[in-house]
Amino acid sequence: MRAVLRRRHRRWPPGGILTYATGRLQEEIAYVAYHFHWRLDDILDLEHPQRQAFVTEISKINRRITEGN
Repeated sequence: MRAVLRRRHRRWPPGGILTYATGRLQEEIAYVAYHFHWRLDDILDLEHPQRQAFVTEISKINRRITEGN
């Protein structure tokens, strides 16, 4: 391994896969499944940005309904 990489002062090691917490993923899946009644496999097939876009849109719809607009 190159000396530069061995003596890094950063918090994270080089490489690897970055992801977000399992709990957050489960919340997003449950939210979309509850509101759209989609199957788990269909929700898991969505890319992360797509799934977040659906969560955002569902939230907007719920907010409009709650506010009576």
